[in-house]
Amino acid sequence: MTFPSFSKVFIIGGTGAQGLPIVRSLVEDGKYTCRILTRDTSSERARSLQALGPNVELFEGSFTNESDLRTGYSGCDAAFVNIDGFNTGEKAEMFWAIRCYELAIEDGGIRFFVYGNLDYTYKKSGFKPEFRAGHYDGKGRIGEWILFQAADAAKKSSKAMGAALFTTGPYIEMVAAWGTPMTPSIEKNEHGEDAVTWKVPLTKEGAVAHVALDDCGPYVRWLFDHPEKANGMDLEVAVEHIQYADLARAFTKVTGRPAQFVDVDFETYWEENPLGTRADMPAGYSADITDPGTMSIKTNFTGFWHIWRNSGGNKGVIQRNYALLDEIHPKRIRTAEEWLRIEDEKGRKAGLGSLWDRVQPQNLKPILKLHEDGFKSPVAHI
Repeated sequence: MTFPSFSKVFIIGGTGAQGLPIVRSLVEDGKYTCRILTRDTSSERARSLQALGPNVELFEGSFTNESDLRTGYSGCDAAFVNIDGFNTGEKAEMFWAIRCYELAIEDGGIRFFVYGNLDYTYKKSGFKPEFRAGHYDGKGRIGEWILFQAADAAKKSSKAMGAALFTTGPYIEMVAAWGTPMTPSIEKNEHGEDAVTWKVPLTKEGAVAHVALDDCGPYVRWLFDHPEKANGMDLEVAVEHIQYADLARAFTKVTGRPAQFVDVDFETYWEENPLGTRADMPAGYSADITDPGTMSIKTNFTGFWHIWRNSGGNKGVIQRNYALLDEIHPKRIRTAEEWLRIEDEKGRKAGLGSLWDRVQPQNLKPILKLHEDGFKSPVAHI
């Protein structure tokens, strides 16, 4: 299947943590114009995108409104759709992701559709219940459905809309931010020193396939630049599979300050982690906790940590092809230490102080848009 050059991309999720670097990468050289759907064109994030120049068009509306979706697609020839599951909840996200895909086909002008995806971990685990995390499975099911639909359509028409998945994971920025499942604290280490501490139920063998936000832009740009190669692809990305003992050692190496990983059981995690204050709330601030199909925050993130406890060494539930990622994005961030060095330098240049300064409890900042949308509990997207 061949594709024409794309010029205008309709984007859902452009003001989110992942969307911001993706838009920047698409418009930086003027090749693409981006029409970005946002609930509030006057928000700080929307204004930061508009400041990128004339290749950014803001469109006020909602992805849960079919009229808005039709208007958004009109006149565009490509789309990037990343729905915030912690807005809608798992059930509604699945419905609206399907409608986003169907309406892109209905429009007739969209030639390539990229879906912001997460691993279908329930399936990858062999459908073991302890690995159910609704915000992962909600995306992962639809991701598989989209690739199936696109492949079926391609058998019937050479002009069918192409599709690809962009599969990410927990942002590495979340290890130094407020309101995430792995927000750090400052606690005494075995020597009585104040140490940045990640106290999570990961185990020593577990590892998290963290994703660097700055790399998201080049990856998605590659998908749109190479549709013939990208069509039908599930581009699964990560920095590396990071064991948190290694993360702590890298933090000390970069900053010269003490750091530690403390493995805890689930009972301790839910008693002491800030997420515990919202444990019985729905994993989706617009979802109904009385709905039997809605997972609680506690159930959702217990499954989340089971995933990473069983993904160490790039041999478990979630795996990545790092050789392929090196080929697609040769300048990608490859280690936790590399990201920590970049982030420390970035913060100093911005006048925010060292990374050690920034992980002090009073200085921690959120990176996730849901906190700005009025959802104040310490829950994170992915």
